[in-house]
Amino acid sequence: MLEPDKLTLNIPDTTKPRVVIIGGGFGGINLAKKLSNDDFQVVMFDRQNYHGFWPLLYQVATAGLEPDAIAEPLRKMFGNDDYPDFHFRLVRVTGVNPAAKTVETIIGDLPYDYIVIATGTKSNYFGNEQIKKYSFPLKEVPHALNLRSQLLQAFEQASMTVDPEVRQALLNIVIVGGGPTGVELAGALAEMRKHVLPTDYSGIDFSRMNIYLVEGLDRVLPPMSAEASEKTYKYLNELGVIMKLNTLVESYDGETAVLKGGEEIKTNTLIWAAGVSGALIDGLPAESVERGRILVNQYNQVLGFQDIFAIGDIAFMKSDEYPRGHPGVAQPAIQQGKLLAKNLKRIIRNEPLEPFIYNDKGSLAIIGRNKAVADLPKNMHFGGFFAWFIWLFVHVMSLVGFRNKLVVLSNWFYKFFTYENSTRLIIRPFVRKGERVKRRFINKYDTD
Repeated sequence: MLEPDKLTLNIPDTTKPRVVIIGGGFGGINLAKKLSNDDFQVVMFDRQNYHGFWPLLYQVATAGLEPDAIAEPLRKMFGNDDYPDFHFRLVRVTGVNPAAKTVETIIGDLPYDYIVIATGTKSNYFGNEQIKKYSFPLKEVPHALNLRSQLLQAFEQASMTVDPEVRQALLNIVIVGGGPTGVELAGALAEMRKHVLPTDYSGIDFSRMNIYLVEGLDRVLPPMSAEASEKTYKYLNELGVIMKLNTLVESYDGETAVLKGGEEIKTNTLIWAAGVSGALIDGLPAESVERGRILVNQYNQVLGFQDIFAIGDIAFMKSDEYPRGHPGVAQPAIQQGKLLAKNLKRIIRNEPLEPFIYNDKGSLAIIGRNKAVADLPKNMHFGGFFAWFIWLFVHVMSLVGFRNKLVVLSNWFYKFFTYENSTRLIIRPFVRKGERVKRRFINKYDTD
């Protein structure tokens, strides 16, 4: 790979206002799609060259889908005549310089007229470096692939040991965090345990496989309604998931999870879905940041600036209805991106800006086959098959690209009748960096 000093951003000069978007998530792509290239030059920076539908990451991790079924290349999304002045660069942004009005990257700086920070969130380990080192996050495609390899390797290794304690540690899976990611992952693993794994590994008694879901609050799915939480608890209990509420994980060394109160769980796999914090950009003043997110006004302008905006999960927009900001789901980012495109056009026409008002379209979570919960507008709550069907429809329609919709729908249709997860391949064996003892079952030529 070329050294950074051999590269430049190579963005054409322009007489149009330049909008720099940092992040190709839900907010960034919806903003870029709505910005007319007749009015603006649009530049997008991201560390990955694709847009991913992250609510389905857990299905990649549990071998239900391949990564390309939930991701679409950014250049493909904007690589046609409708976006002649859109420019994507695969580069890491290191900061912004509001005084010089430049975006700083590892290969150079770029002047901007308007900048939009849409960097989303990252896993929050609450300062516990040991858990950060040994646990498995689930925020990106590489995370999902690492976790998938880890799970499949654990099952392979369990089939190759006669030591009951070693086998039990390999079969114990701890999921920390009872939000949507945690409950959906727990449900998917429970269904694998029942329908898939006994066929693949006939020599293992999977009734001894324990799936723990650890949540610090007194119910699962805290962001959703009490009705949804109660149904989810019931569904997970029916699937045999061991739920530990009002419980925190104090430490994890790659072998033993220690819960607050002293309980220990021997496990080689601890999945961290307990919290997130904003993926902040250097260069903004401290007073523009609160609770790890960027403070914005009702127009998504960063407090203290008229030409810097933040949208999506990274944006902290306080209101009477949402004193802690909007929920960290796709819809606020999508709606803010679309509205900001309109407001940027209003700015260059010297027209008043339109404030953001969130249209809550509801929340969904799937727990397993025919088991889901839905909180819909007008205080409607559903569970079971109907909520499951709504979840399928919404998630298929939210995928980018006809091919992805077709692949995911056909995959789910096939799995519904066969209980078969067809992607149980260990493409790249996973070995923790810095692990004290390398797993003897991994190819000896693998390295950190």
